[in-house]
Amino acid sequence: MGKAEHSSVQGEIQATVEDVRDDADIASIDQPASSHHSHHGSQKVYHPLSYHILALLIPSSIFGVLARLGLQALTTYDGQSFDSLTYVQATGCLVMGFALHLKEPISEFYGPLYTAITTGFCGSLTTFSGWQSDVFNSWINSGGFHRAGLRDFIDGLGKTVFTLCVSLASVLLGSYLARISAPYIIPAATSLHFRPAFKFRYGLTMFSILMYAAVFPAYFRLPEDYRHQATAALLFAFPGTLTRYLLATYLNPLLKFFPMGTFVANIGGTAMLAAFRVIQGIQNSHISSNACSILQGLDDGYCGCLTTVSTFAVEVLALKGWSRVRYVLMSWVLGQLLFLVILGPALLSGGVGKTTACSFV
Repeated sequence: MGKAEHSSVQGEIQATVEDVRDDADIASIDQPASSHHSHHGSQKVYHPLSYHILALLIPSSIFGVLARLGLQALTTYDGQSFDSLTYVQATGCLVMGFALHLKEPISEFYGPLYTAITTGFCGSLTTFSGWQSDVFNSWINSGGFHRAGLRDFIDGLGKTVFTLCVSLASVLLGSYLARISAPYIIPAATSLHFRPAFKFRYGLTMFSILMYAAVFPAYFRLPEDYRHQATAALLFAFPGTLTRYLLATYLNPLLKFFPMGTFVANIGGTAMLAAFRVIQGIQNSHISSNACSILQGLDDGYCGCLTTVSTFAVEVLALKGWSRVRYVLMSWVLGQLLFLVILGPALLSGGVGKTTACSFV
């Protein structure tokens, strides 16, 4: 590669990073673009707690958790080169970066759709607590692999660095793809002259509410084998996403250089996941299969949707200097300490196993 080409590539990367920083105001990453940020200034502005926004989080969170479980099932096999969650985090961050760059046109079309894509789908697809759990599993060698302690450390460190790098790179790639495709997408969408009408908006809101109501009969009426695999997680997907959204809405604006809402959501969800891991690992506990399914649903649904890597990655890119380093270190170190403090003593006691003792039969 010549110097001119190298400089061009560097320029493209720098431009993409700057695009993400410009688009990613920490206090409003989850919010649609307001009218004064719009080129046209004619789109309807929605309050952060508008029922149109909150309702649309239902289907987006359900699709997000289903996509996560599906990707994990698809990428879990003998001899796999990468951890299955790597694909999950990369996919969610890629979509997040794409939607973030197109924030204004999406908001002009229908503001709640932007929040549904970023907070709902991407936030529920990616999972910070699952990442922390995977890293801790490497430290303790939960798979029982024949390797020395140093290899456990290297495996955990590798999952930490690789997941973080892939997530950040995926956000930038998504933003870059949106930037080069925007000249084709935006004019085509604008030429349609279509905006969701009153009946469409309220119909979509009602459909979203009915969709959440449908997950309850799905849990009870579908075969029991589906409960721990998916249907239990669907029960808790929306509550987890809603909790994260409310925390971000109220807490992120408090500190300019530290996303407190996302931090509390990620750390709180990680603590709960560690606690659920203790319960699931109790030996000879005779926990019923239904209780085990609910616990797995809380793991995948509530904790998985409460915590997010996609928003976390965008916030890391938006911050500068030591604010960025502090945010990453505080989030990761505290997440690992919570697993150590909550799960560690239980493992040392001998009454809790490194893997789940739950039976779903």
